[in-house]
Amino acid sequence: MTALLSRIVLAAALAAAAAGPVRAVQPDEILPDPALERRAREISAELRCMVCQNQSIDDSDAPLAKDLRVLVRDRLKAGDSNEAVKEFLVDRYGQFVLLKPRFEWETAVLWLTPFVVLGLGALAVVTASRRRRPAQGADAVLSEDERKRLDDLLSGS
Repeated sequence: MTALLSRIVLAAALAAAAAGPVRAVQPDEILPDPALERRAREISAELRCMVCQNQSIDDSDAPLAKDLRVLVRDRLKAGDSNEAVKEFLVDRYGQFVLLKPRFEWETAVLWLTPFVVLGLGALAVVTASRRRRPAQGADAVLSEDERKRLDDLLSGS
């Protein structure tokens, strides 16, 4: 009986893993035109859910995400291009609505901060490694008495 139960649990786990990502798009949102629906999905995958913030509106089940998905589909049905739909949403919500904001003056800090942090980290590593190095030729600065004492310590006498 235990072997059967473990097989059932394993089969359920494999089925869940094979299911893939779950989309939040409801059947009533899907456009009858497959080309328009494909475009809507492409656009939705690039737009941030304002509630979830790290999910696309295509993956989010928040009511605002649904409203945005419907808005995208309405704009596409009205004849807007993909870029026009995104521009409409950026004009309304700002660059934050894009999962990958464009590189502009307003977003320069967002894009450049990782490189600045990496540069500062590399500078810190170089500075720390230089501080730990012993001075070159340190044995040359020993006086004669210090050298004799060092030799006595090393020889064990």
